Amino acid sequence: MGRDEGPIKPEGAQEVRQAAAAFNRMQERIRRFLTQRTEMLAGVSHDLRTPLTRLRLALAMLPQSEETRAEIASMTADLDEMNHMIDSYLAFARGEGIEQAQDVDLSSVLKEIVQGARRTGAEIELTAPPSLMMKLRPNAVRRAITNLVDNACRHARRVVLAAVPESRRMVQVTVDDDGPGIPQERRESVFRAFESGAAGGTGLGLAIARDIVRAHGGDIFLEDSPLGGLRARIRLPV
Repeated sequence: MGRDEGPIKPEGAQEVRQAAAAFNRMQERIRRFLTQRTEMLAGVSHDLRTPLTRLRLALAMLPQSEETRAEIASMTADLDEMNHMIDSYLAFARGEGIEQAQDVDLSSVLKEIVQGARRTGAEIELTAPPSLMMKLRPNAVRRAITNLVDNACRHARRVVLAAVPESRRMVQVTVDDDGPGIPQERRESVFRAFESGAAGGTGLGLAIARDIVRAHGGDIFLEDSPLGGLRARIRLPV
């Protein structure tokens, strides 16, 4: 559920203590591998940004004219897209695994996401209780839901973000839109990395979202929306 409970205390019968010790060694090896991978990718990301920054400065210094203004703007947009890709790849590889779970008001997180979407001109509504306290990794969950909202806003005119307690143990978050939707036969494949990038993104947004939600012990489902488009439904344990 995204919670690092630390090593298991070896106690009990000898076989149980041996199993606990082996599990702790495995846990430490996995943690060390994830840390090394994240540090390596952070270094690669930094190295890639250096030549991109030089290119951006070179473009800014170029003399602009009627003939070159459009081309310079196009190349600058390409650099922005490359930087966005680097951020997305690094986030996907990192899996937001360093952040620890804490008590979070999910309703407040959703309000921040909606405010951010509205600043970009999106038409989005929010339906959520005044407070919804849960044990979450806030930055990771914010990224997951933001990815879903961004996808919906990119392909639809109206988006509705909602959260409701499904039971005493589960909370449901839905992102509905009135866009063209996704055919049922493709709804599983778009969760694969790079699968959904043809529509203007990097193809990692849904993969990152599912990775984060499943790390919390939940899951994401794509369904028909009552608005006529697509519904992304998240189930999270309290």
